Amino acid sequence: MGELAGLQRRDVDLEARTIRVIRQLVEVRGGGFAFGPPKSEAGKRIVVVPDAVMPALRQHTIAFPAPGDEGLVFTTPTGRPLPHSRFRSRVWLPALRAAGLPLIHFHDLRHTGNQLAADAGAGLRELMDRMGHSTTRAALIYQHATDERQRAVADAVGTLARAAMHKAAKRHDRGASGTDVARRRKKAL
Repeated sequence: MGELAGLQRRDVDLEARTIRVIRQLVEVRGGGFAFGPPKSEAGKRIVVVPDAVMPALRQHTIAFPAPGDEGLVFTTPTGRPLPHSRFRSRVWLPALRAAGLPLIHFHDLRHTGNQLAADAGAGLRELMDRMGHSTTRAALIYQHATDERQRAVADAVGTLARAAMHKAAKRHDRGASGTDVARRRKKAL
């Protein structure tokens, strides 16, 4: 949430479909907000935004224009920084109810997005870079085996195995007469 709240207009490149994460905005005990670095050095990163998200991001930047390059991308309706506690009670929970969704945490969106990236074939290093994690342990938390992904992996392995067997069969058949090849195939059946 802090990285999202800390995004400034200069961090969003709509043409390149990227978001540069270099800071987070945190609530200061006693009131107010302060910018700080992400939790780790690996947290500083550039994230490519899925094209499916771009229409909503473009619309948001039009509907909620922030002044200047340093203007925050996500604010309260009055343009102030997003306080996490009020965002949850005033925006997040009502939005879930309105959409008929079960109670989920805002952080679950990060989890889902990273699971989708893993399902799309992102490797561990790619997931670590995307999430801003410096350790594999942290990145592995977001990876789950699903029946759908297991089926996709099995199908891909099957495709590769068939191609390898076909290639091996071609090599085996080289130099043999057509009759020899046919006899071997008949015998194999």
